Amino acid sequence: MIKSVFRIFLLLLLPQFILGESSENLAAGFTVVIDAGHGAHDSGALGKNSKEKDLALKIALKLRDKLKANGVKVVMTRSTDKFLPLYERIGLANKVKADLFISIHCNSMPLNKRNRASIRGTETFVSGFGRLDEQDIALRENASILLEKDYKKNYAGYDPKDPESYIILSLMKNAFRTQSIQFASLIQKEYKKSGRIDRGVHEKSLAVLARAAMPAVLTEVGFISSPAEEQYMRSAAGQNEIVTDLSNAVLAYKKSVKK
Repeated sequence: MIKSVFRIFLLLLLPQFILGESSENLAAGFTVVIDAGHGAHDSGALGKNSKEKDLALKIALKLRDKLKANGVKVVMTRSTDKFLPLYERIGLANKVKADLFISIHCNSMPLNKRNRASIRGTETFVSGFGRLDEQDIALRENASILLEKDYKKNYAGYDPKDPESYIILSLMKNAFRTQSIQFASLIQKEYKKSGRIDRGVHEKSLAVLARAAMPAVLTEVGFISSPAEEQYMRSAAGQNEIVTDLSNAVLAYKKSVKK
């Protein structure tokens, strides 16, 4: 128990300002940090014809351009196929004093899941308490930590394979929980308006969202394990629709806070 408390203490002391682009002049307007999930040797989920890292980046880059066209300042965690530790992603958002953080991912069902190819839809996650028996998403997304050099040092002994670590991570609750849920709900509302299947807003112990100093979400834009949705996410029309949904949600949130 003492060891666990000590680990929580160390996690809470992780620096908020970690590597990234210059924060000069970024705090003056409404700033969104867009995070394309995975990258480089971390492919993420695999579809029949595509990789999660590539689809996430294409959508993220299009979202960047659309938001900039609407007067929103945008900072990318990555603009190319490169690997970034999870703590650097949210660290960059904290450094530039972002107003929103959005991490873009593709969902996937386990290979042994019955009716795997027929499961479709979108869902968006915020940092919070997730039941240990409902941590499939967290296990998959947090597994990227294992690809980082010195990951135990960077995350104060956090082990994505250890259930106890999810309890510890959950204690680092995002102080912007209400706003994060509000933003996540706006995203899901836009998906639904476009005819997508709405799988809801959920709280999970996700390392990429932990210690965010702003509303932060991870959105799963579709199931790469579904041939139909993989084709949709690979198409220009599908990507443009996803980007429009995400952009509308960002602009609606921006309007609601009257920045």
